[in-house]
Amino acid sequence: PESWSFTDGVKTVQLETNPAEPYSVNIWVTAGGELLYVHAGASRSTWVEHIEADPNVRLQVNESIYELTASRVTDQAEFDRFSAAYEKKYGRRPRNESVAEAYLFRLAAR
Repeated sequence: PESWSFTDGVKTVQLETNPAEPYSVNIWVTAGGELLYVHAGASRSTWVEHIEADPNVRLQVNESIYELTASRVTDQAEFDRFSAAYEKKYGRRPRNESVAEAYLFRLAAR
């Protein structure tokens, strides 16, 4: 979609990683205009490891499935914009807002 703002009304989505042997998690998603993010905090979860090995993911929002590519955010200013959107949607800021320590991924069309 041109804008992911419709996800503002969706609390949890399903993220599928590891295309060779699909692995899915229910996760919060945060839109920042035309950008979409998933966040693992400082946790190097299984899905984070999968994305680092293969950035191709699928995202299910309601009944729609999107084939996307995930890329780790390394710019603190972008992380700060994400944090503001996260707080607006979920009523609190991420626990760890250091871009160097937290795993934040931007999702984009393949």
